[in-house]
Amino acid sequence: MNMNDAIFKVLSRLEKRSGLERSHKTDVRADRRMLAITEDTGRLIEIILLAIKARNVLEIGMSVGYSTLWCAAAIKDNSGQIHTIEKSRAKIRRAQKNFAEAGVEKMIKIHNGTALNVLEQLYRKKKFGSFFDFVLIDADKENVIRYFDLAATLVHEGGIIMTDNMLYPVQYRTMMKGLSEHIKEDPRFRTVMCPIGNGEEIAVRI
Repeated sequence: MNMNDAIFKVLSRLEKRSGLERSHKTDVRADRRMLAITEDTGRLIEIILLAIKARNVLEIGMSVGYSTLWCAAAIKDNSGQIHTIEKSRAKIRRAQKNFAEAGVEKMIKIHNGTALNVLEQLYRKKKFGSFFDFVLIDADKENVIRYFDLAATLVHEGGIIMTDNMLYPVQYRTMMKGLSEHIKEDPRFRTVMCPIGNGEEIAVRI
């Protein structure tokens, strides 16, 4: 089995699990839920990364690695690397198993900690200034504007910051609208909300 087949085999398994969660056909403890992006969002990420020939990706909110694997599928032929942030050690262990099964563990650097702390650490390291081609924000919504502002310092011109959950769950919609307005006021970016999956804000640094 080649790497591409292995990645999509794991993605298929995780998609089935995520679908059960979304349909509420299985009772999963809150701390074990994947809370993953949708499959069409994963395909959108893959297309974007292929289009921009991305090599360096930052993911804010890894969970069990479903979205990480979509990124890996797109950049594996570019000798790329993914830096991903997750605070739950239990989810990190699950993700590591998924990455090993997919054969991509060597291209993924997991940062264990809260998103704000890790992002501030990356911000302080000069080598990560304007380093990333693509950033995916899929973490808690209370700090989403701060996540974006820190990510803006880490992505280069022509790079993209994509934020999940702009439309769903509905209880976050007002908060996420605030993020969208915040980005529109930033002269460094052009942005659009794409109604795919849970709603994706796609901002390119110009």
